[in-house]
Amino acid sequence: MQKGIPFLWFDNQAEEAVNFYTSIFRNTKIGSTSRYGEAGPGSAGSVMVMEFEIDWQKFTALNGGPIFNFTPAISFFVNCTSQEEVDYLWEQLSQGGEKGQCGWLKDKYGISWQIVPTILGQLLSDPDAEKASRVTRAMLKMTKIDIEALNDAYQGD
Repeated sequence: MQKGIPFLWFDNQAEEAVNFYTSIFRNTKIGSTSRYGEAGPGSAGSVMVMEFEIDWQKFTALNGGPIFNFTPAISFFVNCTSQEEVDYLWEQLSQGGEKGQCGWLKDKYGISWQIVPTILGQLLSDPDAEKASRVTRAMLKMTKIDIEALNDAYQGD
């Protein structure tokens, strides 16, 4: 059992967001859903809480009203095994959102994501400081991370 579960507070888009995320990632499932009753505070029958899972993580989404907003101070780091996966997640998650630097984006709900190929960590931690520095300089010029460009920088091309 996963002890820590991110709890995502939405104004009133929890169900829409859960459907969005589960349509993008593989190995997902929607768990239990609780709905508001006549006592509110949400509209009777509307989603209060939804549980969902992306193969690497369980989440809970709440329609809690406009009290809180998401900030980039918290983000979800997604390790990608290929450029194809980076490209797919980057394009899907950024639809209606904002593309940032170095693999960061904000989705249309305001949640921040880091879409990063696993090779980036390997290249940045190379014991050869000059190689790692070239990779860092290349990465800092990118929005979506480009594995081929990282490898070129690593090789000194």
